[in-house]
Amino acid sequence: MYNQRFDEAAERVKLLTKRPSDMELLELYALFKQGSIGDVNTSRPGMFDLKGKAKWDMWNNKKGMSQEEAKEAYIKFVDRLMEQYKEDEE
Repeated sequence: MYNQRFDEAAERVKLLTKRPSDMELLELYALFKQGSIGDVNTSRPGMFDLKGKAKWDMWNNKKGMSQEEAKEAYIKFVDRLMEQYKEDEE
């Protein structure tokens, strides 16, 4: 049920005309990974990979969330971002 809506949300988010904040991008990443893979399945990146560690940590914070829950949360988050970052229509 969620798979088609999840895939559509992943495509829609690419259409944003304004860049979300770094925290919003990390949340998107974590929810997408949790929804598509499940709990983190890799080791934490090394100390010099700051971006990799931030992404891994955010994903690891979703540990235990079901893939279905993560997909639904991702869809809702994308909807919110689409509303928040849509271009002003004038």
